[in-house]
Amino acid sequence: MKFRAWLAIVAGILPLALIAIVAFLAIYSWPAMHFNGFGFVTRDTWRLGNLYANPVVVHGTQIPRGATYGILFLIVGTLLSTAIALLIALPLGVGAAIFLAEVVPDALRTWISFFVELLMAIPSVVFGLWGYVVVIPFLGQHLYPALAHTVGRVIPIFGEPSGSGYGLLTAGVVLSLMIVPIIAATLRDALVSQPSSLREAALGLGATRFEALWKVMLPGTRKTLIGATFLALGRALGETMAVLMVSGNALNILPHRIYDPISTMAAFIVSQLDSALQDPTGLAVRSLAEIAFVLAIISIIVNALARLLLLMWNSNQRSVMV
Repeated sequence: MKFRAWLAIVAGILPLALIAIVAFLAIYSWPAMHFNGFGFVTRDTWRLGNLYANPVVVHGTQIPRGATYGILFLIVGTLLSTAIALLIALPLGVGAAIFLAEVVPDALRTWISFFVELLMAIPSVVFGLWGYVVVIPFLGQHLYPALAHTVGRVIPIFGEPSGSGYGLLTAGVVLSLMIVPIIAATLRDALVSQPSSLREAALGLGATRFEALWKVMLPGTRKTLIGATFLALGRALGETMAVLMVSGNALNILPHRIYDPISTMAAFIVSQLDSALQDPTGLAVRSLAEIAFVLAIISIIVNALARLLLLMWNSNQRSVMV
């Protein structure tokens, strides 16, 4: 009984920690919520105001003269860069998992899988530096101009100007490389753990190797793929340093082309914290905490959607079996 009690306490630490973090953000940012209102997520203007003049009182709250806080451009930048990262990483991750599980010989599978998983251990600032030194010059000088002259003639968001390499698509590319190992490693383990009898039965019924993989093996890992995808999505939503170094760190600008500079919520908190600390009223820092609160709520919603998808899939499976 004591073991079960201790196990329950240990298991309860994580949800309690989540509740404590969200509660702290809500309480600390409450003065900013009261002042900003719902317009905080619908305005696309962030101004700290005059930090050296005497504060003014607006709606019962002391603020720097001319200060206004709106984060629509941050929400758009965060969601778009994450969506691009998933669009690139999902097929790459699934393809890499299939290659590791079905094509690579058993003698090499462990070593190649080790190097794929090792990508998850690389600090994000290293990805950011690599993106700054290698990816941005290559994309800005070679790939983006070619896309603008070809695809841009058909799809306006790919049109000119192609920019200098910093921006939305670059952030999505770097993010995708950071989350591919999560999808690939998780799905590979699921494919390898599938009973070999399933493949042999499909091949015995006349299916090709591809058909056995696509119609028998992969459907059995659907739950794992959904879970890995949402884990990768959570990583992309909260990524900070790598995005800060390659996104262009745009302020008060909504992207109109896929090359335009952006900023994300996590990266913006880091880039603006030093300036916000100069605010004598403290409202700027509390507004940054409100950004963190909004990001936490988005992450919780995303994980709740993942759980809902899994529940719906399980219920559908049970109904089919009945």
